[in-house]
Amino acid sequence: MRTDELGHHYSRQFNEELETLRSNVLEMGGLVEEQLRRALRALVKGDSDLGEQVVEDDFRVNRMEVSIDEECSQIIARRQPTAGDLRLILTIIKTITDLERVGDEAEKIGFLSSRLASQDRPENRYKELKHLGRAVRDLLHRALDCLARLDAETALVVAREDALVDEEYESIMRQSITVMMEDPRTIGRVLDTLWVARALERIGDHAVNICEYVVYLVHGKDIRHLGDEDRVVEEIASNE
Repeated sequence: MRTDELGHHYSRQFNEELETLRSNVLEMGGLVEEQLRRALRALVKGDSDLGEQVVEDDFRVNRMEVSIDEECSQIIARRQPTAGDLRLILTIIKTITDLERVGDEAEKIGFLSSRLASQDRPENRYKELKHLGRAVRDLLHRALDCLARLDAETALVVAREDALVDEEYESIMRQSITVMMEDPRTIGRVLDTLWVARALERIGDHAVNICEYVVYLVHGKDIRHLGDEDRVVEEIASNE
């Protein structure tokens, strides 16, 4: 399925409704990406005001989720969509749920960043978290790009790269435990940084979910619990 294969109906209004839905969910994705960017900047720069602003702005993400969900419900009730149109609407409903949760994790990072700003900063200026954050931001951006372009093949590639995020998260956990054992005075600060790392790892998982929704939308296959790459490819091929 290509982008131009969506929304070719006798009703021009229905076409416009579907296109508006797609535009709105991508706008919400952009808002969440910006929220995450500012949360990470607050952490790295030690900017407590920016961290608090991220927390306060989360209502915008929540408001968009409610609005888009309502749009989807109205279209289902009025149009009774089938086949690819129904898959598109279901994909959007699932995606906005994950995006809202990404917003929640970004809000958490913003809150922790504002708290960490008042504490002594480590010599490396949270280098590991900065690197993990960059990887997660890239994962989320590429997942949303796959959704915009309906690129299921690239979505599978992006989803597999979450394994690297998990590895970095586990490495940060091990390093943090060592630091706390060597200097118990750092326990409070290190625990907060661990919560940041955990939030980033969860955002990576939500990005993977979006990639899986893209595959469902394009191929009509639910690959969430298939496991390894070969089984996923076989499932998709069997449906074509």
